[in-house]
Amino acid sequence: MAERRAAVKAAAEPDFLQFNDLACEAIGGKVIFASDEWFAPAANLLKREPPQFITSAFTEFGKWMDGWETRRKRIPGHDWCIIQLGVPGLIHGFDVDSSFFTGNHSPHISIQAGCLDETPTFTLEGDRTGMAASDSQLAAVAKLASEAWPELVDVSPLKPGYSDSCHNYFKVNFKHRVTHLRLNMYPDGGIARLRAYGVGQRDWSSVSTHQDVDLVALTNGGVCLGYSDAHFGHPRNMIGLGRAVNMADGWETARRLDRPKHLKVDQQGILQVPGWEWAVFRLGHPGEISSIEVDTNHFKGNFPDSCRIEACFLTPEEEAQCIGNKWNSGKWQVLLPPQKLRPHHRHLYSEAELILSRPVSHVRLIISPDGGVSRLRLWGRPTPISTALANQQRLASKL
Repeated sequence: MAERRAAVKAAAEPDFLQFNDLACEAIGGKVIFASDEWFAPAANLLKREPPQFITSAFTEFGKWMDGWETRRKRIPGHDWCIIQLGVPGLIHGFDVDSSFFTGNHSPHISIQAGCLDETPTFTLEGDRTGMAASDSQLAAVAKLASEAWPELVDVSPLKPGYSDSCHNYFKVNFKHRVTHLRLNMYPDGGIARLRAYGVGQRDWSSVSTHQDVDLVALTNGGVCLGYSDAHFGHPRNMIGLGRAVNMADGWETARRLDRPKHLKVDQQGILQVPGWEWAVFRLGHPGEISSIEVDTNHFKGNFPDSCRIEACFLTPEEEAQCIGNKWNSGKWQVLLPPQKLRPHHRHLYSEAELILSRPVSHVRLIISPDGGVSRLRLWGRPTPISTALANQQRLASKL
């Protein structure tokens, strides 16, 4: 029954949800201005954890809510806040989550975006519950002229925070880099979370081709483009900052039902099973990978038995075709051959253990038979795109 419910839910969700939440506080996102935070501070919008509701929780200002909630407005205007993205980049869509705001959600919202050359010097500190913007804060934020920023989401109704209506999805078609967002509530009310799904953009012109970087990191523009299963945790978690805080901060699949009743291993001690799970990533920049880290931190009784990594170089047109056919591409080549994995362990693989030494743009992590991985790091040197394309064309001409 649980599997059927998950399948129906996944079919109804927009494709952009597989991208990274560029506004999340876990990667440095923060609210730097809010017009009003009487019942609950705007910083809650960016929490990684899903919203919760505690019936008996109250503050001296009213009902405690796990989100941003302003007072009932009795003066002209509307409420709004400014969010500084943790990772600047291209935004493909939003989830404006109104969970648990059922008689107090904001009736309408809009979202604007800016790309600022300099980071504003003002910010918000401490618990802001019961507070509103001061005259000096209003004067400082006015210099951004955020009311004139382009609209990514025009004025749109927001559904109340019941379980079957709380996720308000908005697809975005905006081809410009974004550093800051302005979230407008009309006229007031509450919102639990704001997820800004997109792909980070790094200025690669400042990165030396002789410098090793994590080519798949979220902060460097890496992004998950597809996966076989994400029952307990999404693959995009693997390219997040630092080490995972717990199992929920990694990729974990359901247990495969096609496992043999009695398990056997080969001479390397690797389980012989018919199935596997996979996740595909586009690197932030094409490059030649020289070392790999596969971290099973926190996965102690549910780590994969083994893994292997494949890679290829794809043009945007080829990528689109692969997305359409669920990544059933003949271009994959083995980068890291099958490796036995250990629980709760950082597995490091040097250049000598890799068997592909050419620039790649995409990788596929394959785990067998199932389980969880907390982090994937692909260290290498960025390759000029023109050079990578020339290498790819030479390879194709030999086939």
